[in-house]
Amino acid sequence: MPPTVFADTFYWIAIARPRDPWHATVLSWTASHRQTRIVTTDEVLVEYLNGLSKAGRTARQHATATVHRIRNNPKAIVLPQTRADFDAALALYESRLDKDYSLTDCRSMEAMRSLGVSEVLSNDHHFNQEGFKVLFP
Repeated sequence: MPPTVFADTFYWIAIARPRDPWHATVLSWTASHRQTRIVTTDEVLVEYLNGLSKAGRTARQHATATVHRIRNNPKAIVLPQTRADFDAALALYESRLDKDYSLTDCRSMEAMRSLGVSEVLSNDHHFNQEGFKVLFP
């Protein structure tokens, strides 16, 4: 079975925006890890689309096309949003009131735990705080 990593919003934004400071690094990682399976969530894709919502018509068209490609990619797994997953994320959010985790981050962390995934395509130190390995520190 191929290695599996979790893709945070950071990853999708960095790929989408050529001027993003992480764009080249993320593309290089992607090119050298073609056999790696990528897991993400509906919530991450919502955050990605929200992040590009004010970038103009062309960016919005590209963003929606990207989401369709991700969802149709056999090497990508997009976990659906469910009430149970929302409740688990909310519980983590509530238990970490001293942190500034977003609810999407909490959902991602819970998804990673449930799948046994330890590496995340992100630069967000919050994942480190929960014991995950951030691949773009």
